[in-house]
Amino acid sequence: MGTSLEALLECVRERGGFAARQEAARAAHGVLPVLGAHLVGDDRTDLARLLPHQCGPLLADAEPASEPLTPEGFVEAVAERTGDDAGTARRAVTAVLQTIAETADDALLRRILTQLPPGHAGLFGRTEPS
Repeated sequence: MGTSLEALLECVRERGGFAARQEAARAAHGVLPVLGAHLVGDDRTDLARLLPHQCGPLLADAEPASEPLTPEGFVEAVAERTGDDAGTARRAVTAVLQTIAETADDALLRRILTQLPPGHAGLFGRTEPS
């Protein structure tokens, strides 16, 4: 995948089975702030730098979360943010996070996963780090 916004949205659209790129953009706008709220330090800024410049602030400027979310809680937070049902929110979460997993190198992805509670690796299409 390229680092352009169009490439990112096309990847999210395909992964999420969304009919239009606008739905993929909505998914990214729902997922990236929730993810950003649960990452801190260099990992958050390093990931934001890998994203298209229009998406980086969604991740980097998110207010820090007050408590960690389970994977189910993560999906629920996205559903609340987007107004979607749980199934659509889960499709958005997995499409966006799997696209991020493809963009980040293994070391950064491992650091990101260690910041999240156990169980999130599956949302990224990965196995839990050991």
